[in-house]
Amino acid sequence: MPDIQSILDKAVGGERISPDEGLRLLESHDLTAIGAAANAVSQRLHPEPYRTYNIDRNINYTNVCTAVCDFCAFYRSPKSDEGYVLPRETLLKKVEETVALGGNQILIQGGLHPEFKLEWYEEMLRDIREAFPQVNIHGFSPPELYHFTKVSKLPIRTVLERLKDAGLGSVPGGGAEILVDRVRAEITRGKVMTDDWLNVMRVWHELGGASSATMMFGHVETVPERIEHLERVRQLQDETGGFTAFICWTFQPEHTDLSHLQPRGAYEYLKTQAVSRLYLDNVRNIQSSWVTQGLKIGQLAMLYGANDMGSLMIEENVVAEAGTVHYLTLDEIRAAIAELGYEPRQRDVHYQLVGEELEQFAVEANRRMLQSDGGLLQIAT
Repeated sequence: MPDIQSILDKAVGGERISPDEGLRLLESHDLTAIGAAANAVSQRLHPEPYRTYNIDRNINYTNVCTAVCDFCAFYRSPKSDEGYVLPRETLLKKVEETVALGGNQILIQGGLHPEFKLEWYEEMLRDIREAFPQVNIHGFSPPELYHFTKVSKLPIRTVLERLKDAGLGSVPGGGAEILVDRVRAEITRGKVMTDDWLNVMRVWHELGGASSATMMFGHVETVPERIEHLERVRQLQDETGGFTAFICWTFQPEHTDLSHLQPRGAYEYLKTQAVSRLYLDNVRNIQSSWVTQGLKIGQLAMLYGANDMGSLMIEENVVAEAGTVHYLTLDEIRAAIAELGYEPRQRDVHYQLVGEELEQFAVEANRRMLQSDGGLLQIAT
């Protein structure tokens, strides 16, 4: 393998690396050098003495889905007896519990339900906003939003404008998997393809909205296709500047139709995240994925390009259905950051620090919850 140091020096110095150079990094086995370079870029972009985390809750309002994804253990077909739709009072109770633990955001996502028109989602947003105006609704991945256009027979701009008016605050990067049509066609049916996924984000950004970008890797994609994914994200970010963060994680095959695949380990995760930090020179924040990697690798990821430990994730159902459940308390997340020599700070979806009063309230509320309940509400349904 040719020496990669010149590529690393280029990235550390603030120059953009090419797809071919990104591919050379991913194909390299020099994890130490790649990680050191990614950490150097992270420190250049974030010289502040703190590293961040968020408190939110992943509320899955339904598991009914018309798409068939080989990698998903969570969804149920519309005819399944195991399908559910959360009653509105249950959903609002989950938001209330999140606020009580110092959360300032909910992540709300579901399957591609075949019956609900746009008005149903607008009503949901208004109900949440009316009851909890201080909470950001980080909701509806691009596959859902594209699905809404089909069910309601409306253009994506109209869908997004109406949802924004109803209370949608930001859009998560879910459903990206790998933004290459060959891969998407192989592992899913009935779901948005690459250009339309990107266009949902493009229009949302044009409306002034913020979103995250993600990548789930380690299944049927090739290494060059991972770079193609990063390139598509970088190109759209050049165009709109609307992505606040990038998060990648390894595919969790257990209990899925791809369970025969060998899961990728920490080495592959850390290298891919580090390369994403070097490649995505226009995306300011990289988030660690302790939910799939666990505490120690999630912490180590902070030295491989990440500047954010992600969310406390009071509730998470989708990854849990695939058999991967890593649980961290707020104190553990804060301690993991502090052990690296940084001050742990709670932030919002725009990566702005929350007030110290709210942050301290969250710390105390989570400790009380642990003392009284023996655990948080994680993996609750």
